[in-house]
Amino acid sequence: MKRLRFMVVLVVGLVFCLATGRVEARKQFISIGTGGTGGVYYPYGGALAEIWTRHIKNVQAVAEVTGASVENVKLAHRGETVIGEVMGDVAYEAYHGLGRFEGKPQKIAAMFMMYPNVYHVVALQKSGITKISDLKGKRVSVGSPGSGTEYMSSIVLNAVGVPYSSFDVKRLSFVENANALRDGTIDVGVWCVGPPTSSIMDLATTHKIRIIPFSQEEVQKVASKYKYYAPYVLKAGTYRGVDEDVLTLSVWNVAICYRDLPDDLVYRLTKAVFENTDYLIKVYPGAKETTPENAVKYTPIPLHPGAVKYYKELGLNVPDDLIAK
Repeated sequence: MKRLRFMVVLVVGLVFCLATGRVEARKQFISIGTGGTGGVYYPYGGALAEIWTRHIKNVQAVAEVTGASVENVKLAHRGETVIGEVMGDVAYEAYHGLGRFEGKPQKIAAMFMMYPNVYHVVALQKSGITKISDLKGKRVSVGSPGSGTEYMSSIVLNAVGVPYSSFDVKRLSFVENANALRDGTIDVGVWCVGPPTSSIMDLATTHKIRIIPFSQEEVQKVASKYKYYAPYVLKAGTYRGVDEDVLTLSVWNVAICYRDLPDDLVYRLTKAVFENTDYLIKVYPGAKETTPENAVKYTPIPLHPGAVKYYKELGLNVPDDLIAK
């Protein structure tokens, strides 16, 4: 009799759940590869996670602290984090199996463009370092291992005649850069990040900093050889004590995904981002650059078919060579 009563209660409960729509499909877990906590990738990724969890049924998203671009590509390629925030130069070479990915093209596709990263070469004013060639013989942190900053440093500094062999190479995260500059254990720290970034802002509140400019000749030397890099003027006042414009370089960031993610899932993820960019902009004002038009215009690698479906719904023209196969 007890067993019969239990079965009756179970059946009634199931009928009630079905009637009220409480039986839901299993949640899909989405992990986003970001970067360290001292940059923009982490809060931007946190905003993506919030948007996707709140606005897409049966999706639970979370932002993961990682070594940034290079690691994010490898994680997405293996289908581990499935979504990654990546600098455009890293994405390009990873997709095509070039550079550090020589002969090993990664199984990734683009979803949308995020915002431009700006190359910051930072020293304390008292160091006397005023130009890029002054890095020679100094202790220079070129970015954390596996990061897009370190990847870009290896290309850019070599291109302007300041190869790693010419200085004492350190590989620190953004927060570690700031602490090491405070402590005097490095002379220069490099960030490639969306400005303004919290770790440099915090450093500038306690120490007089200088952001080292590139010359016009140095910028053109890099930009003419590497099409994904562009000149950029960091405006005076972006950071406390930096009272003049600084000529440097920039590279777009791209949100990538594991190529084999289902088209419908990527479509829903992409759609949710562009329907909630106001939230992204509250978290990071530079997210005003996260637009469908920029996705098609600046993508360094082909777009996932799920993302393409959304862009075409908006009436955007997506050339065939920009659609991942």
